[in-house]
Amino acid sequence: MTPQASLQQAIHEEVALLPYDPAWPALFEAERQRLASLFPLQLLDIQHIGSTAMPGMLAKPIIDILAGVASMAVADALVGPLLQSSYTTSAEFNATLSERRWFMRWDQGRRTHHLHLVVLGESEWRRRLYFRDRLRADPVLAQSYAVLKQDLAARHGADREAYTQAKTAFVLAVVAAT
Repeated sequence: MTPQASLQQAIHEEVALLPYDPAWPALFEAERQRLASLFPLQLLDIQHIGSTAMPGMLAKPIIDILAGVASMAVADALVGPLLQSSYTTSAEFNATLSERRWFMRWDQGRRTHHLHLVVLGESEWRRRLYFRDRLRADPVLAQSYAVLKQDLAARHGADREAYTQAKTAFVLAVVAAT
């Protein structure tokens, strides 16, 4: 498979949830170390977020990474260097985002990592960590999220955007306390 074909396959990959894999934290740590060594001054903190960061949670096998930067100008300045460091992104999609920048790594036609650059300590940073920590701490809430995700994956398996959008009300309800 050519690199371009691999990327196109990853972009259009269907939503597939897998049981929690205990290897996910190590995959995060390897990428955290790689990013920290590439951008030691720009990435102020790097956290594992998303369902792969929640032990026991069903998840798309994609490591979600939250990286804190000093400003959105720093995030924007990292676009080129990240593109040269095995990530890709959508300029059109990022243009719709005011509080973060999004990047993706892939391999053999599958997404492997999503990287979210946000300003360290600001509301987007706090919301994403709060959501992760609430679900880690509350098994009943985590189970409700897992059930919702299974239902949404069954209904929107071929449409990632619809799947993500359909989770929004749940996420917003959880983070409303922040």
